[in-house]
Amino acid sequence: MTSKVIYFTVNGRPEQAEFTADCPAQDVKDLFRAAAEAGPHDILKLYNTKGNIINISPKLEPNSPQSRYKLEVVAADCNSEPLGSELAVALGFDLSVMEKRLQSLEKKILGEAGETPSIVFEMKNQVESFREKLESVEHLSWLGLFKELSSTGTHKPSPFYHKRALRKTREECEHVRESFLQMSTLEVTEEVRQYLKTPTFDNWQWEDAEIMVLLQLMYTDLDFITTFHIELEVLQQFLYEVYKHYNNIPFHNFNHCFCMYGLIWLTDLRSKIDEIDLLTMLTSAVCHDLDHTGYNNAYQINARTELALRYNDISPLENHHCAVAFEILEKPENNIFRNLTTEQYKRIREGMIKCILATDMTRHNEILNQFKSILPVFDFSNKDHKDNLMMTMIKVSDISNEARPMDVAEPWLDCLLQEFFNQSDMEKLEGLPVSPFMDRDKVTKPSSQTGFIRFVLFPLFMELANLFPNLEQHIIDPVRKALDYYTEMEKALEKEKKEKQNRAQSEKAAKEKSMTTSQLEPKKPANGSLPKPGGSSTTKPKPPAAPTLKHINK
Repeated sequence: MTSKVIYFTVNGRPEQAEFTADCPAQDVKDLFRAAAEAGPHDILKLYNTKGNIINISPKLEPNSPQSRYKLEVVAADCNSEPLGSELAVALGFDLSVMEKRLQSLEKKILGEAGETPSIVFEMKNQVESFREKLESVEHLSWLGLFKELSSTGTHKPSPFYHKRALRKTREECEHVRESFLQMSTLEVTEEVRQYLKTPTFDNWQWEDAEIMVLLQLMYTDLDFITTFHIELEVLQQFLYEVYKHYNNIPFHNFNHCFCMYGLIWLTDLRSKIDEIDLLTMLTSAVCHDLDHTGYNNAYQINARTELALRYNDISPLENHHCAVAFEILEKPENNIFRNLTTEQYKRIREGMIKCILATDMTRHNEILNQFKSILPVFDFSNKDHKDNLMMTMIKVSDISNEARPMDVAEPWLDCLLQEFFNQSDMEKLEGLPVSPFMDRDKVTKPSSQTGFIRFVLFPLFMELANLFPNLEQHIIDPVRKALDYYTEMEKALEKEKKEKQNRAQSEKAAKEKSMTTSQLEPKKPANGSLPKPGGSSTTKPKPPAAPTLKHINK
């Protein structure tokens, strides 16, 4: 298989990497890690010529020396050198020096050979094959590596999501937890800290453990750790439990909880409301879709699920998300509020319940109308006004994807439609009422968005921008562009649909005319003479030829 060459710079130094398209993803990442001389747990990001983060993977698009990518270590362990010095004293030699020598040798081999030797790939494939055998062959279970893959238990596949189980496996969670704890002491660059505060932040290019590092950074940069005496270990355990309780579904997953932070900075809320309210808002956003299974409240109620029965058809999902959040916080090792006073905890709990329940879209008009009514006399010192603002802001955050750049927003829409179509398929199978905006036979990508933007996003975003005028350029303008984009797409699809219908009608009319003409033509008798007037031919006319596959497909 042909190899691809990727040109990039790191620390201003030109480099190039060469690998095949079927090269394991981890090997590609290790290659770039070696080029950056980065530690094993440092976070690397690759930027294209437009400054956008691109994924370091075998699918990287080849480029030229004139269009080099830029590789940066965006989070590094600043304490790695002292640790290396201690080990050097204890062991009698410096491990960090040895590691750099190994990285240098690896780069030298790649430079001289032009590509990784085939024997290396062969050896890696053999090791991988042996590992899979150990994990899947039951008679080798004495090694303690056999994985029970039966469909019973909590890890049954989610319907229509064939790739992954609905719940995260223990192995998956432990791997992410270990990576997160190893990364948690990394020093994130100032550039990433500022980027994190913008609505253009692209969390598609960050892995789960890295997102947990960024969530930890949010609590740190907002001074919550100092102000509310949150122990770092407790915060890390809380974030891990939150990650563990988000499911493997396309849209309402762990990445989706990452939605409030930028809005706090854009509106300069730190100067307008109490820090305890900011803590409430951020934690509510982080927890607002915990244990979502990909089916909305309408499905829960119509299918009479356990959640609908438990919460008497009243916001079953949102009540469940909130309950799961406080189940996590109930354990002392996860409770980031454990050093607060009783009154402070009571205030946060009340605020989180209000915020999370506000994300039920059936309450959209109720909350929006309340917000509109208080805007002319809005007072940040008024508790009722602040409560309504907090509910409105978490709603904006929850549905704010269209305020992001199109290359970030559109993949989110694809994921949402995947969830929607999955639900409507299940509703059809179970004989339940089908949600019209989820029916794959009736909904297209642009049609799903144009109405939503006009009648849901715009009214909500405009009212918030009336209170914070600077949001006009950050969330209103991008949504206008998104509406134009999907309106044009809808027109193009409608035009294409009409052209297909016209072609089909023309072909049908031509076919019917052809068949009618062939039936009306006089048929010659077998002897070649025409039938006599008033007489009948002894030879019956042949029926018209049945259309062949070629005719049908014409």
